[in-house]
Amino acid sequence: MESRRNRRTALRSATLRVGTLNIHDTQGGGGPPVLFIHGLGSSGYMEWRFTLPHFARTHHVYAPDLPGFGRSDKPRTARYGIPLFAKTIDRYLAARKIRSLPVIGTSMGGRIALEMALRYPSRVSKLVIVNALGLGRPKIQPYYPLMLVPRLGEGVLHGMKHALNWAPGHLIRRVVARYIGAAGDLHQTLGDDYLSDLREMHMSDGYADAYVATVRSFASPSFFFGGMDVSDQLAKIKVPVLIIWGANDPLFPIEQATRAQAAIPGSKLVIIEGAGHTPQAERPEEFNKHLAAFLKS
Repeated sequence: MESRRNRRTALRSATLRVGTLNIHDTQGGGGPPVLFIHGLGSSGYMEWRFTLPHFARTHHVYAPDLPGFGRSDKPRTARYGIPLFAKTIDRYLAARKIRSLPVIGTSMGGRIALEMALRYPSRVSKLVIVNALGLGRPKIQPYYPLMLVPRLGEGVLHGMKHALNWAPGHLIRRVVARYIGAAGDLHQTLGDDYLSDLREMHMSDGYADAYVATVRSFASPSFFFGGMDVSDQLAKIKVPVLIIWGANDPLFPIEQATRAQAAIPGSKLVIIEGAGHTPQAERPEEFNKHLAAFLKS
């Protein structure tokens, strides 16, 4: 019985043809389906490393890598940005023959999850947004304006790739932790496997171009003035909504979460104290507890 259960909940790595792209995903488990969408500069298997194994016990989890990230295709000619990512998720679910399911997104993935709820509402049965982009103006870090400058942005990513190869793990952890506002046991939060996956992604052909193009899409006039912030559209969301926020997020202030909760009728807000921008990795047990309760409700 135990070996059968282990096989049922084991996570698998696969590649699926979605339109013209090969999309990599991490999936597995047994039970009703649930979708996880990662943030900028991450992947399904990296972002949700503490979440997928837990929920594979009770659900069939799906965590695709967005185009340009993880182990998915990274075409240089793609128009990277929220519209492409949401359309890809819609097509991914169609390819997986899934009509509707709970959708969980973090950071940029939270903005994509919001896009799904607003543009593809039949796909989303429940919505969870975690420290999400799109609910107000983010606190701009010095790193991001560099991405907007032609050639300079690509040069910064090239330098990061080499730094990841020579810098010791403890130094990488300190830099990443400062950026996301993480505290506590950094070796646990940002383990060796995570650093190895991060190096692999930065070394992959086309990743730097995809990253820079995505950041620049956020600053384009059409998106910045017409689609980045969806706060005025939140009342249109009719499915159950859970908002999870790390209290110490240096990128998206907690006030954005409280305003979003007030704007979405019947939504619930959970603040995770002691966590920064990635509560699913910094406080995984607490995060998983709140998410499990919401999925069961």
